[in-house]
Amino acid sequence: MNTFIGNIEARLDGKGRVFVPASYRKILAEMGSTQIVMRRDTDNECVIFYPEHVWHKKVSELREALDEWDPEDQMILMQFMSEAEMLDMDSQGRVLLQKRTLEMIDAQQDILFVGMLDRFAIWNPTVFAEKQMPQKDLAERIRIRMKSKAQPRQKELTT
Repeated sequence: MNTFIGNIEARLDGKGRVFVPASYRKILAEMGSTQIVMRRDTDNECVIFYPEHVWHKKVSELREALDEWDPEDQMILMQFMSEAEMLDMDSQGRVLLQKRTLEMIDAQQDILFVGMLDRFAIWNPTVFAEKQMPQKDLAERIRIRMKSKAQPRQKELTT
């Protein structure tokens, strides 16, 4: 299965429309996604675009983790869902981003698409550059996480 990778610069038009990169549109078509769901990221100043089936899987996982009778869990679900929007691409492969969405991520005219395997994000390019960690730190964090995943397997092999 193809995945969303890389980062691709794009430009908004005067109406707030942007072309979804051709490579991403191809992957969406291969997935059979006719619609995409856009949602503000919970931790970063970007918006995430989910192919329809990926969105449904994420919502199902969230719903299973919540107690529908707990008022706090109800609010978590309502807020999470209220910040999502179903988008259609037009015949030219563009999506229309609402003004409030663009303001939320401080997007001007230039934006950056960033692949995230089964989904992708849109960032203000300057903000994305500021958030990135130095390459050495990234390498160390990857190494730590990969080692922590490998250790249980190593223990299993020795027992």
